Amino acid sequence: MRIKGLSIVFLTLLMLCHTGLGNGYALSSASHNNTSGTSEEKGEINVQEIIFEHMLDSYEWHIAGDIVLHLPVILYSKTSGWHIFSSKRLHDNGGHYLNFYPAGIDSPRYGKLMEKMDDGSFVRPLDFSFTKMALALFINALVLLLIILPVARWYRKHKDGKEVPNKFASMIEAVVMYMEDTVIKPCIGKNYRKFSPYLLTIFFFILTCNLMSLIPFFPGGVGVTANMSITMFLAICTFIAINAFGKREYWKEILWPDVPTFLKAPFPMMQIIEFLGLFTKPIALMIRLFANMMGGHMAILVLTILIFIGFSVGNVLGGSMTFLSVAFNIFLNVLELLVAFIQAFVFTLLSAVFIGGAQVEHHK
Repeated sequence: MRIKGLSIVFLTLLMLCHTGLGNGYALSSASHNNTSGTSEEKGEINVQEIIFEHMLDSYEWHIAGDIVLHLPVILYSKTSGWHIFSSKRLHDNGGHYLNFYPAGIDSPRYGKLMEKMDDGSFVRPLDFSFTKMALALFINALVLLLIILPVARWYRKHKDGKEVPNKFASMIEAVVMYMEDTVIKPCIGKNYRKFSPYLLTIFFFILTCNLMSLIPFFPGGVGVTANMSITMFLAICTFIAINAFGKREYWKEILWPDVPTFLKAPFPMMQIIEFLGLFTKPIALMIRLFANMMGGHMAILVLTILIFIGFSVGNVLGGSMTFLSVAFNIFLNVLELLVAFIQAFVFTLLSAVFIGGAQVEHHK
């Protein structure tokens, strides 16, 4: 088993991509006090606010109780330049700092820091903040490296195969061999070794992120794969692997498909359809993983909120809702554990199928 440099480069690019692009969904818990604060004062439960707070990104990471990990906020404004400060400044100043205010819950940019101009208008600055999602991404990548690298190092030192690996190394080897023998090799064909490091990397990365999101305490509990920017980057990597390494026959079928001439000339109807197909594949990968992971986390969160809604009505209803919510949450968590494996497998399988489709060669 060998870990190639492509895998580490892939993880590094993924983390940098999210740090720069994924912070558009950043929230600050202090901002909730400003957006629709009347609900808290009345003792009502704002379901929408609670769901947004847990599902979207944040400039801080609430660990437990009053323990909060404040993360660095890095903003660039065309008018005032760079601003680097701790998110604790937002918390201490009621959700805003300097001229930066979080967008309200009714705004499509909910939770994003906006700069207030002299005329009272708000402009969105470039946001390079190291948010909760970015930190979780680094933690998950570190966990993956701590799992895989020792196993790879053991196999590198025992290439002769005379010693028997331990149970953990044997388990990882079994998973790698299963993915290669049943997914990668049959789907791609004779060139499977070229794409095996990438496909194994995305499988173990998605699986690690999915399992870490099921841990209800720090450093888990963050649905990295339920974030659109992460799944988009994974889909873009597969898109590059498909088209950058596509064979001549693959591009011939796109530019001049084997159909009757009137379907491709003078009006290139089939070429347009084939060209659109280049983008529907990664879009399907992106939305499939994002929607499945977000849906599971959303269902668990909604069932948990039902407990508090029940007690706000009465103790009898609250007790009944508690029993039902706990029972369904246990079932959903077990189901999510299965979904964590299935979604990692499906994303890798579809990526291998799409890559294999671009590796076809003309047979006489």
